[in-house]
Amino acid sequence: ARRTLDLLQEAGWSPRPDERRGLDHGAWVPMLYLYPAADVPVFQVSLPSRLDADSAWTFGQALAPLADDGVLIVGSGSLTHNLNEVRGGHRLHGQHGQEEAYVAEFAAWVREAVVAGDSMRLRQTLALAPHAQRAHPTAEHFWPLLVAAGAAATSLPATVIDGGITHRVLAMDSFVFGRAGREGREGRDGDIAVKEILDASGRALAQADRGEIRGSEASA
Repeated sequence: ARRTLDLLQEAGWSPRPDERRGLDHGAWVPMLYLYPAADVPVFQVSLPSRLDADSAWTFGQALAPLADDGVLIVGSGSLTHNLNEVRGGHRLHGQHGQEEAYVAEFAAWVREAVVAGDSMRLRQTLALAPHAQRAHPTAEHFWPLLVAAGAAATSLPATVIDGGITHRVLAMDSFVFGRAGREGREGRDGDIAVKEILDASGRALAQADRGEIRGSEASA
């Protein structure tokens, strides 16, 4: 955590440590599925409230040296995040109504940019992608993707994990950048590829969101 503070300060940001605050759902939920035994140290980095695409990217670039220290950077947030439609869809269609076509179109556009390793196109997603305003009425749930990609800019393109669409309008795709997608980590059960953990976690999260399993039953 101290190293992260130093890197952000060196890049011109003004981070402040808060040792009293625990993990919110943005960090706790992914970690529940990634490391259910809670056997790894975790600290959360809150993003500045006034970010745009370029500053989110440079924020991530400031964190890039952490990879050399074996730090896994996880940016969480659904690939689409229109909660008004989630709530309205539940009222009209229930949890398992027909998926909205715009969600798949937006997700496919982002996936193509990531797979192509096109960092400029990825940063322009909310300006250029089809249905961007509907997919992200506000931008804060998209910025973590740019932060993670910025931290691994020299490692683009990424591995895509198809998480499907849940609640009709929430695309749950994940992207694995850099060494996390290629190397294993030494665990109690031997070498476990981080990609495999994320893949299993993505499936478990999607199943839990669809009501197929309870959170306590999901594991990676």
